[in-house]
Amino acid sequence: QVQLVESGGGLVQPGGSLTLSCAASGFIFSIYGVDWYRQAPGKQRELVAAIASGGRTSYADSVKGRFTISRDNAKRMVYLQMNSLKPDDTAVYYCNANAPFAASDFWGQGTQVTVSS
Repeated sequence: QVQLVESGGGLVQPGGSLTLSCAASGFIFSIYGVDWYRQAPGKQRELVAAIASGGRTSYADSVKGRFTISRDNAKRMVYLQMNSLKPDDTAVYYCNANAPFAASDFWGQGTQVTVSS
């Protein structure tokens, strides 16, 4: 059974930090790329950060220099380190596993991040 489970969300003050985790099971994790998306109330889901199977990373302009995506294939985990958080970062964050050869991609259930004083 394919599963992606996000954790690590919560309430943090502006300027603070959080690390999100995404635990994968039920598929060959190491050959999939993994993305972090977020969706704020009333807004479309947007791509925040991506890490390819080989480790190459990319980021949305809005988070460059503040967020870092990483993966540990042995633990089947992907992380999103978020620093200097802003109220605009408030959203539900989702991880997505994908591959060009796959018939479909996989989504987690999401974790809420709220940045507020």
